[in-house]
Amino acid sequence: MCKKYKLCKIVLCSFLITSFMFIFAGCSSKTAETTNTNSQSKIKVVVSFNAMKEFASAIGKDKIAITTIVPNGTEPHDFEPTTESLKNLSSANVFIYNGLGMESWTDKVLKSIDNKNLVVVNASKDSNPIKNTDAEEIEEHGEYDPHIWISLKGAEVESKNIKDALVKVDPSNKEFYEKNYDEFSKQLKDLHNEYTKKFETVKNKNFVTGHAAFAYLCRDYGLTQNSVENVFAEGEPSTKKLKELVDYCRQNKITTIFMEDMVSPKVSTTLANEIGAKVEKIYTLESKEDNKNYIESMKNNLEIIYNSLK
Repeated sequence: MCKKYKLCKIVLCSFLITSFMFIFAGCSSKTAETTNTNSQSKIKVVVSFNAMKEFASAIGKDKIAITTIVPNGTEPHDFEPTTESLKNLSSANVFIYNGLGMESWTDKVLKSIDNKNLVVVNASKDSNPIKNTDAEEIEEHGEYDPHIWISLKGAEVESKNIKDALVKVDPSNKEFYEKNYDEFSKQLKDLHNEYTKKFETVKNKNFVTGHAAFAYLCRDYGLTQNSVENVFAEGEPSTKKLKELVDYCRQNKITTIFMEDMVSPKVSTTLANEIGAKVEKIYTLESKEDNKNYIESMKNNLEIIYNSLK
């Protein structure tokens, strides 16, 4: 009787385990299917940092799901990718990065993932880049100034490259992406034309920023920037450099020192106090700031620069 009881117990346990496994497998299968269905309903886009997200969002809208690698409040120049970054890229359809040396980690990351179908977008492709002139910057960061997105003309180039990639990956929605790009491009052109006329009316073309991120904007409107820190926001100025900035500000009647979110305010504030100027915030769009989109941020930048020059 004892052996029969044990045998019955074993058979019953086996039956229950098999049943639970079957039920669990069925549930898991449905969960995975639902997840896949949801994820497949949108194109999975990974972007390097906020400005690329702004352009992708303007064109892809609700057809795409965006993951940003560099968190808000983190300097993209110095960022080191995480395991999560690799995981996101391994399952993505599109990866968008600025290029021109902005994301020094891109090549290393792309070599380390296994995603043969990933469409990689160098958003600054076919642009007209500005060359760095400082030998140390060239050696450490590369030949070009990467801040092309802080230019309405640069934004048009980058958003077109993004649009072309989305059309390639999702040709059935080509008209949708083309329409959104045309609308965004018109916004960029209208804003550019508005401020081209405004900047033509000012005699003083010089302004001072926290770091030298606005060369492309300057090129668009014939302006000149002088900055506390270099193109890659590295290092506080020497006493000699600070004195030169003070002299520059006085000679050019600078009334505003512009300061960016991720650059130390100490030197900018010291400089402003020395010349009796005010400090005003300007956007680099490397992070999402004050809940403004690209057009709103750039309009703010252009307006406060224009007002400082009047």
